[in-house]
Amino acid sequence: MNPKSSPPVTMIDLIKVSKAYPPDVQAIADVSLTVTRGEIVFLTGMSGAGKTTLLRLISRMEKPTKGMVDVAGMDVIKLPQSSIHLLRRKVGMAYQDFKLLPERTVADNIAIAMEVVYRPRSFIEKRTRELLEQLDLTRKYNTRAGELSRGEQQRVSIARAVANGPEIVLADEPTGNLDAETTARVMALFEQLHRKGATLIIATHDRSLFEDTPHRVIELRFGRVLSRSEAGKDDGPAPFEAPPALFEETGA
Repeated sequence: MNPKSSPPVTMIDLIKVSKAYPPDVQAIADVSLTVTRGEIVFLTGMSGAGKTTLLRLISRMEKPTKGMVDVAGMDVIKLPQSSIHLLRRKVGMAYQDFKLLPERTVADNIAIAMEVVYRPRSFIEKRTRELLEQLDLTRKYNTRAGELSRGEQQRVSIARAVANGPEIVLADEPTGNLDAETTARVMALFEQLHRKGATLIIATHDRSLFEDTPHRVIELRFGRVLSRSEAGKDDGPAPFEAPPALFEETGA
């Protein structure tokens, strides 16, 4: 190790995190995970494995039933409601259900992420057009979001998530509605963010996204970490007992 090099900075740290939903659905069970600054981590697993829940816990859209969640140096469980905006400035999330404003234009939906942190109008205009060009949506600038196809809405959601250059990007099935060419555009954008130092967690069913990746791959099953692989090589299953069928989770 080069003595002059800095140790990796932990950006996301989950320790023995569990999340249960009433009456008896265990979505996440005893998950520990550390992600360092500048990493890309692929999170995979079957539907119901807990991927979406894990991203929602990291972004503080939900709180865990137990365990610790530290993001960008903040204990997000103890973070008061009045300070959540500080976390959201550091974390951009592309949702599986998009969460766009259907009556607003594509440009408006992207701009709003920058307006809330008081970016100059000139910056917002330039950044919006830049992202639309990268994602092949230039012609949709003034189109209402509700008039877009699902694939187009997905790309707008991604553009909004990364517009401010957040330190952390969470992407939930970001290519689920896209063809191969558009998927390549999205992944090129993610790699660009990675080169600039962003930390990314990409939840996906699509194995083609990480089959030959040099990045870490974490597989969930029934809310637990099944295996971890680095540079495409599986380290083998993490020890756990298969839980009962009640671990089914909707929308994960």
